[in-house]
Amino acid sequence: EALSHVMGRLIANPGQRLGAIDLVSVIGLEPAALTQASAVIASSSMSCDHYRDYYTRRREQLTDSPGTPPPASAVTWTISFERANQLSPDGLAQSLLAVAALLDGHGIPGTVLVSPAAVGYPADSGGEAQAGRESGRTALAVLERVGLLTVAPVTAPPVVQISPVLQAALCAAMPEDMLDQVVPVAADALLQAWPEPDMPGWPASGLRSCTAALQQIAGDRLWADGCHPVLLRAADSLDEAGLTGPAVDHWHDLVTTSEQRLGAGHPHTILAEQRLAEACLAAGRADDAVTWFQRLLDTKAVELGPDHQDVIGTRLRLGHALVAAGELDRAIPVLEGVLYDCEQVRGPEDADSLGARDELAAAYLAAGRRSDAIAVYRRTLAGRERTQGSRHPETMTTRQGLAESYLASGMAKEAVSAYKRVVADRERALGPDHLDTTRARYGLGAAYQRTGKTVAAERVYEQARADFERLLGPRHPDTLRSRAELARVYSRLGRYGDARALLRDTVGRLQRVLPPHDPLITELRELLADIGDE
Repeated sequence: EALSHVMGRLIANPGQRLGAIDLVSVIGLEPAALTQASAVIASSSMSCDHYRDYYTRRREQLTDSPGTPPPASAVTWTISFERANQLSPDGLAQSLLAVAALLDGHGIPGTVLVSPAAVGYPADSGGEAQAGRESGRTALAVLERVGLLTVAPVTAPPVVQISPVLQAALCAAMPEDMLDQVVPVAADALLQAWPEPDMPGWPASGLRSCTAALQQIAGDRLWADGCHPVLLRAADSLDEAGLTGPAVDHWHDLVTTSEQRLGAGHPHTILAEQRLAEACLAAGRADDAVTWFQRLLDTKAVELGPDHQDVIGTRLRLGHALVAAGELDRAIPVLEGVLYDCEQVRGPEDADSLGARDELAAAYLAAGRRSDAIAVYRRTLAGRERTQGSRHPETMTTRQGLAESYLASGMAKEAVSAYKRVVADRERALGPDHLDTTRARYGLGAAYQRTGKTVAAERVYEQARADFERLLGPRHPDTLRSRAELARVYSRLGRYGDARALLRDTVGRLQRVLPPHDPLITELRELLADIGDE
């Protein structure tokens, strides 16, 4: 198999195959070494015999007497590197190889290695930058030609891969002062290659893994002038991708490192703490979010004073986190204080004041103070309609909060009217297939049920269930709850067979994502028993 591999790489000039058996015998059966050896032979005029002699001399040079000879790939890569120098005398191929050695060799987006930072041209240098990208592509082709990496053009941008063994050898060969130069170049190259906005999948996934690999090698070098922006960009990408657990871990690591290297009051530390608190909220870790928002508030209040805009904004987010954590006795006084301060400083219809009023109304509703929630939502809605218009996204959000308050208060007709308006507005502004439209439609179904319009509820719930499954997946909690509500509607309409089938399937899915004794599972089992689980 090894001999066949070498022979297959030397089809263009059969004369180069002379001595192939001896070459395989000397190198052994290391795939990476054989690939590099045959690549160098194919890119030159030498034969397998010539390469074997050259390999033997190089191996003797690299062997510490009376030590054991190094692995074959530890010899062949140095020969490939020399050949790359001959084919790329400007040194760019060697520079790109050094950058690639610090990244995730399983998949480097090709745009990283042809970025202005990687090829050494300023990003805004016009024609020179384009020439630099072309030079970068040529250098990558050289490195592929001599077997040091591969470029797979099946994706956009192409995937560049390099052996982890070769990466380790390259890193070991780099002196510290060279690492000092290459690490910032690699970080800048990643940042320049990062698309805005982030798109799901490739290349964002590759850029994140490359940043993580660079962090492992870089040590302090990404913190010389504060936190390098690529570390923040990687964390933002995790947030945008909905990878909440890894996002929390990444932000927590940045907070810890920033405190150690820059100090607790440094702007980069404060930024990382704020983003960590938000990431905890997104991950459903509200208690942790409360802790970080409180810590952030204590720091900002000392530095900026209690009436500063940033301090008031942090208090608002703390109140939101307290509501999410179920600490309503603490949340409501915090939010009432924030609303008072916003109205005093900015006026009652300023955007910040309206936002604080929305948060307070949501806290009132969560605490069971429904009439207070309705009063605050109504006032906020009137203010938003005057200042932002009836179809502004925030106006629609406030109207939906009012609809939820109506529904919780038993004011079903008012809830139906408000939800209908929200659904219509969201369909016009966002489209019928948007997640916010689907959530509003689901609320409308609940309102229909309260008014006894079961047939209308069935129609709306069926559409909401299909949309939730398509947008969030079949196992998302919102999808499963919509299926449960639809099963209840089927039962009320006498469609017991449909209700049983849907309930059995839903309970089975819930058992895979929730604890066995979760209240929703228990409730659905009871409903299944009531309609006769045959």
